[in-house]
Amino acid sequence: MPLTLHELNTASAADALQLLDGVYEHSPWIAERALAQRPFQSLAHLRHAMAQTVRTASTEAQLGLIRAHPELAGKAMVAKSLTAESTHEQSKAGLTQCTPDEFARIQQLNADYNARFGFPFILAVRGPRGTGLGKQQIIDTFARRLDNHPDLERAEALRNIHRIAEIRLNDKFDAEPVLGNDVWDWHEQLAKHSDPGFAEKGQLTVTYLTDAHRACADALSHGMRACGFDEVEVDAVGNVVGRYHPATPGARYLMTGSHYDTVRNGGKYDGRLGIFVPMACVRELHRAGKRLPFGIEVVAFAEEEGQRYKATFLGSGALIGHFNPAWLDQKDADGVTMREAMQHAGLCIDDIAKLQRDPARYLGFIEVHIEQGPVLNELDLPLGVVTSINGGVRFVCEMIGTASHAGTTPMDRRHDAAVGVAELALYIEQRAAQDGDSVGTIGLLNVPGGSINVVPGRCQFSLDLRAPTDAQRDALVRDVLDELARIAQRRGLRFTLEESMRVAA
Repeated sequence: MPLTLHELNTASAADALQLLDGVYEHSPWIAERALAQRPFQSLAHLRHAMAQTVRTASTEAQLGLIRAHPELAGKAMVAKSLTAESTHEQSKAGLTQCTPDEFARIQQLNADYNARFGFPFILAVRGPRGTGLGKQQIIDTFARRLDNHPDLERAEALRNIHRIAEIRLNDKFDAEPVLGNDVWDWHEQLAKHSDPGFAEKGQLTVTYLTDAHRACADALSHGMRACGFDEVEVDAVGNVVGRYHPATPGARYLMTGSHYDTVRNGGKYDGRLGIFVPMACVRELHRAGKRLPFGIEVVAFAEEEGQRYKATFLGSGALIGHFNPAWLDQKDADGVTMREAMQHAGLCIDDIAKLQRDPARYLGFIEVHIEQGPVLNELDLPLGVVTSINGGVRFVCEMIGTASHAGTTPMDRRHDAAVGVAELALYIEQRAAQDGDSVGTIGLLNVPGGSINVVPGRCQFSLDLRAPTDAQRDALVRDVLDELARIAQRRGLRFTLEESMRVAA
């Protein structure tokens, strides 16, 4: 019979400890300390209590926990001395049926890993769905993580241990995250669409109004209809809009959603999580035959990333009346204007101005978003609520110096454009850190026609500067641009600067 929270909460200390035996490998101290927080209100509460116990433990205790785990396909598996849980997990991933070559490769990786880090390689081999990773996925991950910094790898090992514990708790309580699994699967299905040049490499890239982008819009439209939305349309900029009507006609709507385009070689969950989660919510409401006092409008925004054209936030901008018609003449790398791309996609450019929403008809806007950062992982929290959204400014820039021969130009005679940008990058790192919560990035850096034996005469680069308030952002921008001017003057360089985006906090 599955374990219940009531059973765990009312058991004696010794019995409760026994009920949680095996959740953390050979480490009953974790359950013992976490049980002091009974009664647990939910399985998530229990998971968090155990994870926090590990997080607040000493480094020595954390290393002891890591070292309590067996190697993958290691001596303990061969000797059949694994715990029942580890046996089940390694078997599910096919590690008990390795070919001689696979076994030899894993043994070598185990030896190399232990020599580098001093503890065994830990991976939640049952994977994100609990059904097991493939052996090649495991071997590839093993090899990749060998290059990690020791501190980063210790944190990664602990993160995987928490995932293993989560799966084991789900098994004990017979808990299956059905909705989460559905949302996961929807991401996997949508990620099959990717632009040429990236799809062949197994990389995800979906830029505005490409064939892959339009395929995503079609898939999202069909998905919304299957979930039970009352209205589904692709609007004049390519947004996919689904509406689930309120219980009372004329009631206001809650808007939610996110973007489905991606950066180059992007992640599966950036933006798209904010589309699929509300879609799952609407599906459950529809299945239950329920209507809320307000309507739900889910918008899958067609463009946010600015990867194909310089303009950004085309999808959301159109809804607030911020679509600039001059953008239609911007050209992509192949010389295709935005206007031509829209016409090719069958969008009605004349209707863009009609997309602007009336705020009086809405309760507000809310967005679910993947964190894309380390903070929640470090705190062992599955969810956070933001206190602000960074305001940002982006620039497209070029530093211009003098190209010269690398072998014959003395160091004190050089006007190296790339070194000037490198100096600016170091300044941005220091200046943003000074605020504590500002961030600055040079994400694009290119020496056109660069050669190994030529001092760079030109260096193209981007600037992305963000902060939680407009005043703080503007101060950061001012300081960075002032420093750019000082660097250029001191090094005998000049620069060009074009602001490509400005968004309020």
